[in-house]
Amino acid sequence: MYAAFKNRAMVYRHFFEMLRAEHGEARATEMMGRAIYARGTEIGRRFARYAPADLAGLREAFVGGVPDEGRMFAPKVTRCDAGGLDIELERCPLQDAWREAGLPDAEIARLCQIAGRIDNGTFEAAGFEFSADTWQPGREGCCHLHIRPGGAQRR
Repeated sequence: MYAAFKNRAMVYRHFFEMLRAEHGEARATEMMGRAIYARGTEIGRRFARYAPADLAGLREAFVGGVPDEGRMFAPKVTRCDAGGLDIELERCPLQDAWREAGLPDAEIARLCQIAGRIDNGTFEAAGFEFSADTWQPGREGCCHLHIRPGGAQRR
């Protein structure tokens, strides 16, 4: 399972490098982000039953579905109430793979931003408002996910 995630990370890296060489960094980021977002929308269907505001149910379904009994991403729920669900991912096998490959921090941060679009697609397609703070150099852990009630339930 970990090897599959590391493989995914390296596929993302190579796609990005090829697209960047042919189209420039901004266009490569946008193109990959759209494709990864689209995959997220497919994943989001399984969480739609919790929209627009069952954040506790979403928390259980999402956090409970993290591979390796949660160890793969080590999610830490920092907020779960009627106004929002915040989850800090303390680990990331994608980030680990990019580090092992010797990529510089700036490149890892760019790839984290692109890969993180899967979460935008997932939670937005499920019917929630979503934003994320993807990993940046100097910060511990990985992404910080911010999920809010969708539609009329927004606060």
